[in-house]
Amino acid sequence: MGAERAKLTILFPDQDRIEYRAMSDETMHDLGLDALCQKVTAEPREQAMILQVLRSLSPDPGVARYRAEVFDDLYHHPEIREKLLSLLDHVKFLNDFGATRRSSEEGIGVWDLIHRLDELRDYIATVEAMEECLRDAGLRSAGLRQLREDIHAIWENSGFEGLKKDIAALQATTNSVKSVTVGLNLNERFEPVQAGLVSVNSRPFTRSGLLQHFAEALTRKDQIQPTEEWNGSMSWQPADSAGSIVGEKARELVRTTVRMRNPLLAMTMANVPDADGARDLTRTMDSALTHLLSSLVRKLREVLNRYAAISIREVADLIPELVYYIRWAEYWEKREKEGWTFCRPEALDEPEAGMTAQGFYNLKLTLVESPETTVRNDLSFDGEHRIYLLTGANRGGKTTVTQAVGQLFLLAQGGLYVPAKRFAYVPADCVLTHFPADEDRTLDLGRLGEECRRFREQFGQCTDRSLMLLNESFSTTSFEEGYYIATDAVKALLRRGSRCIYNTHMHKLAMDLTAPEHAGEFAGACSLTVRSEGHQRSFRLELAPPEGSSYARDIAEKYGVTYEQLMA
Repeated sequence: MGAERAKLTILFPDQDRIEYRAMSDETMHDLGLDALCQKVTAEPREQAMILQVLRSLSPDPGVARYRAEVFDDLYHHPEIREKLLSLLDHVKFLNDFGATRRSSEEGIGVWDLIHRLDELRDYIATVEAMEECLRDAGLRSAGLRQLREDIHAIWENSGFEGLKKDIAALQATTNSVKSVTVGLNLNERFEPVQAGLVSVNSRPFTRSGLLQHFAEALTRKDQIQPTEEWNGSMSWQPADSAGSIVGEKARELVRTTVRMRNPLLAMTMANVPDADGARDLTRTMDSALTHLLSSLVRKLREVLNRYAAISIREVADLIPELVYYIRWAEYWEKREKEGWTFCRPEALDEPEAGMTAQGFYNLKLTLVESPETTVRNDLSFDGEHRIYLLTGANRGGKTTVTQAVGQLFLLAQGGLYVPAKRFAYVPADCVLTHFPADEDRTLDLGRLGEECRRFREQFGQCTDRSLMLLNESFSTTSFEEGYYIATDAVKALLRRGSRCIYNTHMHKLAMDLTAPEHAGEFAGACSLTVRSEGHQRSFRLELAPPEGSSYARDIAEKYGVTYEQLMA
């Protein structure tokens, strides 16, 4: 076979060199991506798989570009998506339920070997179909082209032609097994004490078969019971000799063998308990059959050993990766038909570039808004704009914007299209969210204590390639205390060089830190506001000082305790 082939993958290139960092469940929830995945697919296992991919980040721009190219290829080739899904559903079934999941071939009987033979035949057909599907598809991405080469190498170099010939010859033999003849050893009371296989037959039993002749030799026809139920006329006792069985279980075996056209399946799949040793009968019968078919079994083992390098799991492991891309492609197709716009992201190498997002919006809005009424915004990170202090009226879109920026990075680094007109960015090594915690997480330290502890932990993870998103952080205490803590937090983030959006009600914080007299100490901090047009919320971002400085007024409006709200 030559050098060992690298693992098939279209999501994790260059795995020996590149490491991936997992984002937290809190981050995925804060950005609304867990809820979005439920819209992308209704299958819980697929939802978990999609979230797992999205949370696996690498700051390497090559990974982001590699994934984006694969997604772009699959998005523009729906016929390939359809074919691959139909093929991989079959491979997944074989992988989940097939005999190939057994860890060892020791003790495998003839039925397992025959079943394995069927699986190999189906596996080869699937690989050939995948090779044909990818052969002339006009693919551009390095990932899918490499996959095409890997599938072709399996198809060409794993002895498929010889394997197909062997399978065809063996299949002719195994298909001829239609029935078996079972022999029962009886004691002096005419009770079965042992069971064994007499012969393997190429024809099924009929009414004129062995059992009818046996019954006629023992008793008159009018004494044969009209049903299969035991009437108590005989005493069935367990035999204690080696290899013996309980009489009633032997009777069940005979009844099953007569009624089933495929006795191999009946004996192998019989639903019998383990506790009384009845399952040993299945093993005994399979062993006897294996002995009688020794030449066939030997040939089967030779074939399976010869092609041991062929693994269903190798192709089956591609299923979650392909499903990841395909489900998102299907989702974006639906949104495109509704009028939503998106773009292929551009991963940049220059750290100072940071990010340029034009016409972006929160993907959650596709679930509740129309594309005609949704407001799009522009935003950039660069050397002069590292931290945005985002202010604005309640329900004006601050949290929506904060979430949207985090979504852009995680979707883009996952290789997916993003909800924007253009998105060019330097990939983040992590995306951290500092959103209000649930009440049950603040019982020990209190809300402010919990916020401070969590921020300290997250700050320890930040680098100049990170994205930090703070949503009303340090607002659960008095304004003076919150202002003091927030000022130090912003200064530390600026020193660290992290990209950050700080959504806050502390208008004074944004005004003071961006004032000319603090230009040196807080260089890179900018005031960003969601403008209001009269009493209407525009949801539009603007680089400008906050509209007013009423922190208390915003808090009161948030909780509905202004005079106007109370009177209403």
